[in-house]
Amino acid sequence: MSANDGYEIPLDGKVLACIDASVYADSVADHAVWAARRLGAPLQFLHVLDRKEHPTASADYSGNIGLEAQAELLQELVELDQKRSRLSAEHGRLLLARARERAASAGAAEVDGLQRHGSLVETLAGLEGDARLFVVGKRGEAADFDKGHLGGNLERVARAIHRPLLVASRAFRAVERFAIAFDGSPTTRKCVQMVAQSPLFRGLPCHLVSAGDGGGALGEAQARARALLVEAGFEVEASIVPGEAESVIGGYVKEHAIDLLVMGAYGHSRVRQLIVGSTTTAMIRTCQVPVLLLR
Repeated sequence: MSANDGYEIPLDGKVLACIDASVYADSVADHAVWAARRLGAPLQFLHVLDRKEHPTASADYSGNIGLEAQAELLQELVELDQKRSRLSAEHGRLLLARARERAASAGAAEVDGLQRHGSLVETLAGLEGDARLFVVGKRGEAADFDKGHLGGNLERVARAIHRPLLVASRAFRAVERFAIAFDGSPTTRKCVQMVAQSPLFRGLPCHLVSAGDGGGALGEAQARARALLVEAGFEVEASIVPGEAESVIGGYVKEHAIDLLVMGAYGHSRVRQLIVGSTTTAMIRTCQVPVLLLR
């Protein structure tokens, strides 16, 4: 496996961090600052106002009241909707200002903010051409304390975009070592290539971990992946651990004090699926470390 197998590696663009009013906002900002400084990239915070989160004045609350009363009620509802929109926009501007201040105090050199109306997924898809890396929280405002649920926006975003996606954990901690979940598939081989070529992890110890019996094609593929990383200057500890991927990877992350896990976002193997019930979803949901999803 060489570092030039026709894969597109995002080598420029900004780090784009999605913030809301959830308890993950500060962690998203801190992870984004870390990534922007490692990549030498500008940082932009994004807040999306999704009108579907609020009822609109078009709903019929009139019942059997008279026409004049209906008109007055509808006018009040329109004014209430407008006021709610203004308040939401102002709240978003305050969130962005707070994130920019936090990033600047942490040493981010080039930071700005952007507020958009619409759905998060469509907004990110439209901004993808300018992004090198997206950063999102594990859960949004509606799912902060539901540990068994991943935010629906997260799964939709991960399906829709093609840039790397960093899923921030509840709290940021300095990344001193990272692991790549490797199953020998084209997606995880691409993960290794992207890590080898990117400055994001340069100089950090790398753990290459696989679930399996250690023989045959997996062992050969892991050996090639390790050689590529070593050639790129990484100190690599490669392990093939018997067992199911979900328990193997989660246990390895905890046992070896891994600070960040790199995984493939899509595919049909147990390591690479993202749909509900898959290993990747389980890793994001249960691991206490950030997860970088690559495609």
